[in-house]
Amino acid sequence: MLKREFRINFRSFCIWLFILVGIFALVYLMYPSITNSENSEMLNEVLKAFPEDLLVAFNMDITDISDSFGWLKSEGYIFILLITGAYAAIMGANIALKEESDMTIEYLYSLPISRNKILTNKIICGLTYVILLVFCIGVFNLICLFLSGTFDIKVFLLLSIAPIFTSIVTFLLCLFLSTFTHKTKNMLGISLGIVFISYFLQIVSNIAEQFEFLKYLSIFTLADTRNIILNGTINSIIIIISVIISLVLLICTYINYNRKELI
Repeated sequence: MLKREFRINFRSFCIWLFILVGIFALVYLMYPSITNSENSEMLNEVLKAFPEDLLVAFNMDITDISDSFGWLKSEGYIFILLITGAYAAIMGANIALKEESDMTIEYLYSLPISRNKILTNKIICGLTYVILLVFCIGVFNLICLFLSGTFDIKVFLLLSIAPIFTSIVTFLLCLFLSTFTHKTKNMLGISLGIVFISYFLQIVSNIAEQFEFLKYLSIFTLADTRNIILNGTINSIIIIISVIISLVLLICTYINYNRKELI
């Protein structure tokens, strides 16, 4: 059954990966011409006109975007978090519900396989593809940065690892929520809404000090981006919180999935 899950979800994984790699490949090919000596001065002048709060929101106040690595730490990293988060959300929302929407869940339940085993296979498949997407884009960025010039390898590795925390939590949260419904179309908007609302809350918390508390409601806080860029470390508390949230969601998902009525 596990091989079946990997086979069913392989195509969508490849599509997401190729789109993400394609976009980043275009940036790496075009960025040197954008940031040549003449354009670099113009770019710096444009950035000076930006409000400080806006620069903070995109990490441009602590990074130099005159090279590819600087772009990756600012706009590029936000793009990675959003895309991997969206993929994890859709995967979590669909991987268990798809059987119900396709009316094949009755066949699975008729086999001598427990609900726990069915769910475990789906979770293993989903988490594998989510982590693999983060890993593949990390390897691709590493190769491109080696070709582009010098960069801080430690900061890069930490930035490449951090999206795993946000993606796993997003996947498990959407998987848990999917146990309350029977239709994938009901979950698609909710899953993507979670990602983009979390991103919005993160941006607002960075821009306005009075709304700093909103970062505790955003999944993207678990990426610990600014701390990695500034200090070259991942806060151990962030890791612990990510693990605790994941375990709680995992337990709740198993409980609710076993209680769920088949229609």
